[in-house]
Amino acid sequence: MRRTTFTRALYDLLSSMRFAVTLLTVIAMASVIGTVLKQNEPYPSYAIEFGQYWFKIFEWLGLFDVYHSVWFLTILLFLVVSTSLCIYRNLPGMLRDMRSFREHASERSLRAFSHQGEFVSALPMPMLVDHLTAYLSAKGYRAKVNAHQSGDVLIAAKAGSLQKLGYFFAHSAVVMICIGGLLDGNVPFKLQQMLGWKQAETRDVPQSQIPAKSRLSAGNLSFRGNVTVPTGGDADVIFINVGDGYMVQELPFVLTLKQFHIEHYSTGQPKLFASDIEVTDKATGEKVAATVKVNHPLVFKGAAIYQASFGDGGSKLELAQWDLLGKGVNAKPFTARSQMSVPFPVGGKPFTLEFGDFRLFNIENFGSADKAASGTKGVMQNAMQVTSEKNLHNIGPSITFKLRDAQGQAIEYQNYMQPVQIDGGRYFLSGMRGAPNEPFQYLRIPADEEGSLAGYMRLKSLLTDKAGFKHLVDVATKSAMKDQHVSDAYRAQFRQSAEWVLERFSSGGFNALDSFLKARVPADKREMVARTYLRILQGVAVEAWQLSRKDAGLAPVEVTPERFRFVVDSLVALSTSFDYGAPIYLQMTGFDEVKASGFQITRAPGKNIVYLGSILLVLGVFAMFYIRERRVFFLVKSGGVLLAMSANRKQAEFEREFAQVKTDIHAVVSNRAVEG
Repeated sequence: MRRTTFTRALYDLLSSMRFAVTLLTVIAMASVIGTVLKQNEPYPSYAIEFGQYWFKIFEWLGLFDVYHSVWFLTILLFLVVSTSLCIYRNLPGMLRDMRSFREHASERSLRAFSHQGEFVSALPMPMLVDHLTAYLSAKGYRAKVNAHQSGDVLIAAKAGSLQKLGYFFAHSAVVMICIGGLLDGNVPFKLQQMLGWKQAETRDVPQSQIPAKSRLSAGNLSFRGNVTVPTGGDADVIFINVGDGYMVQELPFVLTLKQFHIEHYSTGQPKLFASDIEVTDKATGEKVAATVKVNHPLVFKGAAIYQASFGDGGSKLELAQWDLLGKGVNAKPFTARSQMSVPFPVGGKPFTLEFGDFRLFNIENFGSADKAASGTKGVMQNAMQVTSEKNLHNIGPSITFKLRDAQGQAIEYQNYMQPVQIDGGRYFLSGMRGAPNEPFQYLRIPADEEGSLAGYMRLKSLLTDKAGFKHLVDVATKSAMKDQHVSDAYRAQFRQSAEWVLERFSSGGFNALDSFLKARVPADKREMVARTYLRILQGVAVEAWQLSRKDAGLAPVEVTPERFRFVVDSLVALSTSFDYGAPIYLQMTGFDEVKASGFQITRAPGKNIVYLGSILLVLGVFAMFYIRERRVFFLVKSGGVLLAMSANRKQAEFEREFAQVKTDIHAVVSNRAVEG
């Protein structure tokens, strides 16, 4: 008896409206989270964005993949059960009510209606019955006549019975949408995960080495993953982000990229991109060729192939390695390929050079720097800054790479191939950052008059070669004291100051000078001393530039404002080099681009079910809100008619209709024509 009571209570709970509404509310809240929080991103991205504390909480709650989490799929399952039981419980009664005319209603029950009226008529009963049924038919009602034993005749009519189907359609839509969600949620795979039969792979290894435990067969119920295919290459697997790792999903076909097409706007931004592909069925060998574009997928064997992105497919690179802080003035050429890693010893220490993507177009915005504050720090900042107008433009090809040491620590770089025009000057740009969540900080190396790095590298060599400082200072002193009658003591003092400034600058740039001034010079005199040191340094740098040209076999030239700016910009670049994180600079000198296309491949067996459920939901809502069920009863008696009328929603429109019916019936019982 107790078991029967519990079963009945459970049945009543699951089939109740309040239980279904509660589940729908939870699903709605979860859907908001799944919409606001970007789903299925790599876990390191979430850890960087939210921090370890919130990352652990969100991970435990399954918020990074809401729609495939166990608790969300469980709620969907309960909602299917609850709504199905609700349909099972209420549908028979609704169908009976839709078929019933209630032609056995008594006079007493009719008089209890809130909307009823009584009319006197001298017409014979048969004629009156005929007139009333004809009126109801003209107004769109279906009627049924029932003669009582007392001699009275009851005409029961109804319209809008399909309104009740709205409830059935809406409830069925919820069931179908949830079933579609369960199918696309890949419940079998979730069960395999829970049982430990499947486990996400966390290692960065070739996909051919991924064990069966981290692979999904081509017969997997549903999947959604991505793969990048270079031009001329093919793929028969995709990668699915799962938790802190990934799964390899086998495809029932081989996808080959024949050609990739891309069109650009004048700014260099992509306008249109598409892929010519060929799909080969593994089982039958059937081949299908097609062109996929954004929002124009190819559907093959139940899997949809979408054009998702494009990028680099392993381009051949020609590079030049420059010595950034040493005496070297010549570059060492070498070749490499993007998206590959090579051993790269630097200064006798083991490093690994990890190339990222090659990009042919780069739309960048280099905003102008803020004006520095006054004081010593302001003077130093003004010397280190090159302002530029805020402008969005294409600055040409670039390559990203990481220089990783033996301890695994890496610095990421983004180097541009061509010099960029900024505020009237031309610079080779190299972005540097120590972590993926940090913005790039740019090193700007001025291009010489030939648009190359050679001029800067020659000047840099003299400004960092401490063995040659004495000769450089002698030349600078002679040039500064030319045509001036100064004492030997002043000349010696100038020489000492120039050598000291050069020595200090070559060991740490402007920051080294600024640190000395803060430590040794009173605050009220720092700005004056800083300006003096900068003038001395700039003078020495100008002479170093002329000497570097002479050493290269170039003729002396006049120091114009443009050439003086080149010298000043070189000092800024050399100072910034101390914070660059690497003693070398890699310049891209050529490339052979290989394009790649990014595809998203999905199998969603529940998609069509969800679409059908959505259609039913629209029909159900339309039926419930725009179809009104009305019932009209005429009890025809000798000498008169009793009218009773009801509706499922007693709105103002029903009140107007009831008033019109009363007017019309008054005309009918008087044997007059009904207006309208």
